[in-house]
Amino acid sequence: MKNHLFVCFLLFFSFLSAQQNKEIAAVKNTVVAFFDAFHKGDTIALKKTLGDHLVLQTAFKNKEGKDVLRHEERQQLIDAIGKRPVDQKWEEKLLDYSIQVDGNMANAWTPYEFYFNGEFSHCGVNSFQMFKDNGTWKIIYLIDTRRRTPCK
Repeated sequence: MKNHLFVCFLLFFSFLSAQQNKEIAAVKNTVVAFFDAFHKGDTIALKKTLGDHLVLQTAFKNKEGKDVLRHEERQQLIDAIGKRPVDQKWEEKLLDYSIQVDGNMANAWTPYEFYFNGEFSHCGVNSFQMFKDNGTWKIIYLIDTRRRTPCK
């Protein structure tokens, strides 16, 4: 009887672990889709990853060394990506993913390096907050940090 109970216990937790891994992969796929659209300038694909009431912020230090928190609107992001001049290449290289999921809420933490026309520009971390909206993960809050050093 103890062996039977132990096997049931293992199967139950294996099922839960598989479900959690499936959700983590789905969250990561949303981040990947966001950056694929970002790099291609595809605002239609980009909008599919974003919640309707997206909050966007950037944290950085200005030239005087003062901490700044800048707010942007969802449409500003879409316009910046959609209206980017064709001679500008933006490349954000994600260095890692740390993803946590609880029910219909998730967080993805992604350190990155940003390159403008092939030249290093800055580095930092993206923090994506997501909500599972009718079975689809949507980015509802995105804050990033930006700095030139230290980057590793």
